[in-house]
Amino acid sequence: MVQNPQRTTVRGPTFIRLLARLANVDAPQSSPSLPDRLSQWLSWAHAIALSTALDSGPSAMNAGAPIFDSAAEEECARVHGALVQAIAGDRNVGLAGAAVDYKVFRQRYLTRQRAMMAATGNLRGRLRDMLAQTSVEMARLAEVDAVMELALSPREQQLLATVPALLGEHFERLRQAEQTLDTATPGAWLDVFRNDMQSVLLAELDVRFQPVEGLLAALRTS
Repeated sequence: MVQNPQRTTVRGPTFIRLLARLANVDAPQSSPSLPDRLSQWLSWAHAIALSTALDSGPSAMNAGAPIFDSAAEEECARVHGALVQAIAGDRNVGLAGAAVDYKVFRQRYLTRQRAMMAATGNLRGRLRDMLAQTSVEMARLAEVDAVMELALSPREQQLLATVPALLGEHFERLRQAEQTLDTATPGAWLDVFRNDMQSVLLAELDVRFQPVEGLLAALRTS
């Protein structure tokens, strides 16, 4: 049976640990503090916008904005479940054998990334609208979240766009490893890769849903 290349154990979020394991690299066990990291990612314009959102009064409330209720929370759960099912449905992508091309998997990963980005962006905007109607403090929080999304999304997308390339390298390592082994189950490496790709997609989904879950938590307590 094909064995995965030796991987490094890395502390940190599941998504980072998975990528480090698949890339077989040493990741630093310590990282810059959150304020230091944000100072690198936020431009002066974003910093001013964030300061304004924190210090100024909230925008006028929109009487026609949706109100948070159980249906909104159920919709978030439904969207998350649909994305999980779509990822699980990719389990049989590609055919076993030496002729398998990573391009098929890369395109599928990109498709799932686009779906996750569109779905979470839509939910995040709707939840902010609901949050802004609950109280002055929560309206300010909604404005801060909007500024943070605008400021950090480009950096987030830039980083997440590197994942398909990392998976491509992992794909080639697994295929080459099988070619050097005498295995009774040719093509087993492809099952290993499919499982790894699914795990990475699910971990990325969790990362993308964190802002949504944060807004839901704020709405539950408002």
